Amino acid sequence: MDLRIEERDEAGNLIATYIGSPSTDEKGKRGSRIDVIIGFGVGDASANPTTALLLSIIQESTGRIATIIFADRVGIALEPECKMYRLAADVFNDAAMILDCLSPALPRGPRVLLLSSSSMLRALCGVAAGSSKASLSAHFAKWGNLAELNAKDSSQETVISLMGMLVYHRVVVSYVSSPMTTWTCLILLLSIHLAMNRAAVRAVSMHSLNRQRANLVFSTYLGLGKMLDPKEVSLQERIFEWDGVLRWRGSSPFAAAKIGHHLRALLASLGPVQSRTGGIRDAEATSRLTKLIHVYQQEDFLVWYDTPQRLGHIILKEGAAARSQLKAWALILCIAHRRHAAGEGDATSAGFEPNLALHRTTLQQVSSWWAGCVEQLQSAGWEVDTASLETRSGSRIHLDATDMGH
Repeated sequence: MDLRIEERDEAGNLIATYIGSPSTDEKGKRGSRIDVIIGFGVGDASANPTTALLLSIIQESTGRIATIIFADRVGIALEPECKMYRLAADVFNDAAMILDCLSPALPRGPRVLLLSSSSMLRALCGVAAGSSKASLSAHFAKWGNLAELNAKDSSQETVISLMGMLVYHRVVVSYVSSPMTTWTCLILLLSIHLAMNRAAVRAVSMHSLNRQRANLVFSTYLGLGKMLDPKEVSLQERIFEWDGVLRWRGSSPFAAAKIGHHLRALLASLGPVQSRTGGIRDAEATSRLTKLIHVYQQEDFLVWYDTPQRLGHIILKEGAAARSQLKAWALILCIAHRRHAAGEGDATSAGFEPNLALHRTTLQQVSSWWAGCVEQLQSAGWEVDTASLETRSGSRIHLDATDMGH
């Protein structure tokens, strides 16, 4: 037998509609089901199971699609930027909560969009929180006790949830009744939640060198002759940072760099390329590429700084290890900083040959102090054999020197 229950407040306003209908569980047993129609049921006496089902399908589909797209776009960046995505997960979750609370005040059409956006934000929260938590758990499991750490963390979350339920039944139900009081408490608690999580994330001292931490470490080492340790860097680094920007000792961004970049992007900065194949059109551009390859023939990478675009290209060769990637990042940081300090608008230094000479000279200088820098990095507690610079799916190149005449 179908069951329909309408719940109203003291003023006679419809709060929710509950629909009971026959159903079959996964084991084939017959039973009854109660559908709580929240999205379409609040304030709508004509709500029915079909509209509630459609809303549920739209929300679930939006969330699953968002999960797939988000994981594909930022999957590689979740580990090197785990601190940023851990706090971003809290922002996504709190924003979804606010959208849910706003939905009853909107008409049916905008309400569907709002609830779909809320489902999408929760999906992003799930991907970001789960992945970043795995990285942070591995960071704190100093003695290989990852399972024990996760078990205690789950127990801690359970205790906090129970305390929240107790506060809700003892305080919220008794004293928080009006919309103004509800929204005031909601905004206050969400603000406290974000502030505490921000403080917790800032307190974490990661030992891997991502792009931002590499900027801080190398610029301080070259500018002041001091090697920063993970604790000192954690006090200076930003939680939310633009992807790939180059800073000198925390200054304003003056350039950007991409590591693991596709070779086609570097070719485009050397000369005109074919729109379909990406190949070089003229002999001059081919000669430039040959000269650039010759400069880096002993390295596991190619580096080129495009002065007009203020963009550094780092092309990795097959087998490029983490230390080679760090060296390439230190090199492009030095080149970009020298270009910036000298004035990037200087036409005399914007040509290919002066730029190539700068690359060659800077590479020789970086190579002269790189071995000592790596030793100091290890002494300071940095993990130099962990690759944490790539945040996008990149590529590797294989060079056949005989084809280039070398």
